[in-house]
Amino acid sequence: MTEVISQTIFRHSATKILAVLLLLLKTMNIQYTSAEEAVKLVNSGDKVFVHGSAATPLHLINTLLKRAGTIKDVELMSISTYGAIDWDHPEVLNSFYLNSLFVSENIRGWANSEFGGYIPVFLSEIPHMFERGVLPVDVAMLHVSPPDQHGYCTLGTSADVAIMAARKAKKIIAQVNPRMPRVLGEGIIHISRFDAMVWEESELFEVNYSSRADAVTEKIGQQVASLIEDGACLQMGIGAIPDAVLNALINHKNLGVHTEMFSDGVIPLVEKGVINNTRKKVECGKIVSTFILGTRKVYDFVDNNPYVNCMSASYVNDTTVIRKNPKVVAINSAIEVDITGQVCADSIGTYQYSGIGGQMDFMRGAALSVGGKPIIAMPSTTNKGVSRIVPHLKEGAGVVTTRGHIHYVATEYGVVNLYGKNMEHRAQLLTGIAHPDHREMLEKAYHQRFGRMIKGL
Repeated sequence: MTEVISQTIFRHSATKILAVLLLLLKTMNIQYTSAEEAVKLVNSGDKVFVHGSAATPLHLINTLLKRAGTIKDVELMSISTYGAIDWDHPEVLNSFYLNSLFVSENIRGWANSEFGGYIPVFLSEIPHMFERGVLPVDVAMLHVSPPDQHGYCTLGTSADVAIMAARKAKKIIAQVNPRMPRVLGEGIIHISRFDAMVWEESELFEVNYSSRADAVTEKIGQQVASLIEDGACLQMGIGAIPDAVLNALINHKNLGVHTEMFSDGVIPLVEKGVINNTRKKVECGKIVSTFILGTRKVYDFVDNNPYVNCMSASYVNDTTVIRKNPKVVAINSAIEVDITGQVCADSIGTYQYSGIGGQMDFMRGAALSVGGKPIIAMPSTTNKGVSRIVPHLKEGAGVVTTRGHIHYVATEYGVVNLYGKNMEHRAQLLTGIAHPDHREMLEKAYHQRFGRMIKGL
């Protein structure tokens, strides 16, 4: 009997080993091609989705743009992109049109030109647009981690809207990079879905938000941290202020993370047990995000880390999902806020500076969460000393968070809660946290609007 059992175990083990070896052999025989050959899959008139953030496939994009003149009427679609995209040439602009879903610095001029445009949309809605064919995808250009022994790659640092774009694309070109972390969650895709694979080892784009910190952002971080209770679930927007908030949370307990994105600032809090995700109702015990953007430190942190789930923005940013977590704190920023509480976060007048992104998804989700706190945090002035709290938004400015959705506003001069306050009271409160150099201007605007002077400031 013992001999029979031993033989059965041996045969079973041998079968498993053989299967693994066959899979390894299969993945070792993957046929890679050059970027020049791969981008020939793009034809005139195609709509091309471009992977974003740290996963921007720069090699593929710039190689595609070199085809200018040989193809025409190609529409590129993307959310945030990073790195040097070589677009500013007449022949490129005559062949390619940029239809941006979020305007980043590297393509801002293109999106604001006659050869580009911007689609105002909540981040949570973009995957639905792909799924329903509102935004058809002929070709998706992705930046992925290398395939495992089963032939599966991951979308690396950016699952966000790329998951659905990949599902609906007629063709997929993959830039495979051994420097791209293998990020677990929903963004898993088999090599059989790829029509072309290009091996390109290169460093990911890095952003060091902590290096941008100054006395003002640190003060704002402390102001916001004072609002956060133990057991809160955090959503952090992009920039130095969210990292300053995280730095001020070192003595908190039992924090969770359910966010559109995160950066290096979460790592010390995870290592010290401040972030443990034990009080969350959604994906309890795990950090949930749609994309990661920071330095190599955070890219190494998420690599093959079962503690991190990178999922679709249609799920993570869904207000019905967000609100299930208690004490959701949403921390976002603004370009300017008027004295009634209207928040412009995407444009400077008519000039499209960024995008709606996920701000309203999380501002509303936090407001609906039990004990939740939606917060707009910003310096009181721009780098040029212009007040960010204004009598009225610039002509043509977009309202991202409406005055019906606003709650907390924080600057280095304090925090106010506008929820339940009438417009006159809001104007008083916001004037009180404006830069002292601009309060007289705001007081005059208050008098012109409400016919009386502000008392008690």
